[in-house]
Amino acid sequence: MTKYIFCTGGVVSSLGKGVAAASIGRILKSRGLSVTVQKLDPYLNVDPGTMSPYEHGEVFVLEDGAETDLDLGAYERFIDENLTKASNLTSGQVYQEVINRERRGDYLGKTIQVIPHVTNLIKASMTKVARQSQADIVIVEVGGTVGDIESLPFLEALRQMRKDAGRENTFYIHVTLLPHLQSTNELKTKPTQHSVRELRGIGIQPDMIMCRADMPVGNDLREKIALFCDVDREAVIPLTTADTIYEVPLTLEEEGVADFICRRLNIECRSADLTEWRQMVDHIKKPKPRRVTIGVVGKYVDLEDAYISVYEALHHAANHHDCELDIEWIPSEDLERLRQIQQLEKVNGIIVPGGFGERGIEGKIVAAKFARTRQVPYLGLCLGMQVMVIELARDVFESNAPNSTEFNPTTAYPVIDLMPDQRDIASLGGTMRLGSYPCHLADNSIAAQAYESQVVHERHRHRFEFKNEFRQVLGEAGLVFSGLSPDGRLVEIVELSNHPFMLGSQFHPEFKSRPTRPHPLFATFVKAACDYTNPSTSENSVVIETNHH
Repeated sequence: MTKYIFCTGGVVSSLGKGVAAASIGRILKSRGLSVTVQKLDPYLNVDPGTMSPYEHGEVFVLEDGAETDLDLGAYERFIDENLTKASNLTSGQVYQEVINRERRGDYLGKTIQVIPHVTNLIKASMTKVARQSQADIVIVEVGGTVGDIESLPFLEALRQMRKDAGRENTFYIHVTLLPHLQSTNELKTKPTQHSVRELRGIGIQPDMIMCRADMPVGNDLREKIALFCDVDREAVIPLTTADTIYEVPLTLEEEGVADFICRRLNIECRSADLTEWRQMVDHIKKPKPRRVTIGVVGKYVDLEDAYISVYEALHHAANHHDCELDIEWIPSEDLERLRQIQQLEKVNGIIVPGGFGERGIEGKIVAAKFARTRQVPYLGLCLGMQVMVIELARDVFESNAPNSTEFNPTTAYPVIDLMPDQRDIASLGGTMRLGSYPCHLADNSIAAQAYESQVVHERHRHRFEFKNEFRQVLGEAGLVFSGLSPDGRLVEIVELSNHPFMLGSQFHPEFKSRPTRPHPLFATFVKAACDYTNPSTSENSVVIETNHH
């Protein structure tokens, strides 16, 4: 029977429950167990697809096209499994389904209540994940913190799961904060005690408490928490801030977390094999012989979580190429006003990630022009591909008119236009071209050399596409259409000839990068950036003398 591990949070949000849940999945998978993860989000949006990145951070897209919480990106990167739409459930989805069922008459005239109708649907979603995945263990993370009004139905469903699935098949982990009091230079356990008391008041007794802290947690504090919160001493796990999030599974393994969980859940498994993971972490932490600076030109750079998958994919690639990575976050609106242009002069490569809306677009076009004219390696992701096309078209037609109809519906040169199957769609939620689609690569292209394959499958999230009537004129100007849909109708990848590396993809390659297996396009881009000698700041690319070898 499937075992369930439930992760809740207390004291404050953004403690890293997602990384903790993903890390638990990693160490259990290293023992030969099959693992999947589910995120329960209490907000009333059906999904984060229509939410501002400033509100929610990145929208992570799954293979099946589900727009999900960014924590699912962490899950996939850590456990190296492709998740499905069943792995992200929101209050909006639950209440929408309850109302739909009530309108159809499925409840036979009964009064609809949070208990049992809402909680039953939440529990059904957990068992659905278990049934579809056939996993040995389903790890379920609840967003927010204990005490949030909107979280109560989810926590009640978790409480009921101990009875439904059996005590021997359920394990509860509570992640809390040990704040540091600077005046006395000590960590305080009282917020954790209050948080656990709140959780117990709901009817859930945690089996393990993970304590986030910015300094070492002494044995006396662990003993105190165990005593006041009624958990085993070995089940109080310190989670001290690490140099890299990928170190967390190793910390949990050293603390015996997986062994404790397996004993409690009566799971027989082999010993852990974290050799590859440990080698990867060791490689991240050791000094690198060279340094590379990548400029990320975006409209949401004030919140790095808006580009978390891009950030991680860059680090995966840089580690693969044994170089130290510096990221320059460049607001596209500043470039639009020709401010911060000097930041572009300091970089070895430029990335323009995805986004929606007209704000900051001209600044992204400035970045694309800088990369094209200065021969700086460039990687455009979704909108980044589109602005690369717009910028080249403006040069070809010697006019500022070429544009996307998203930004100028009446442009005389609509090089980017709304996809035909999107024209009659009025609803915004979940209606874009979403999920994994095949892409055929042109022989001898940069993309084909990067992937070492003729056909790839990548994840999309867009409404607009390259307008085919401009293929010939832009092709004659050096634009290479190196990736097409199987029927040849949709342009998926463009490259610029006579340039060391200028490539744009209509899809989002960052979603499929893994710490032990960097995405081919990111790996090739970072390699080009490492090889690029910046004439303005040559020190960015010089070899740093170390004892590395």
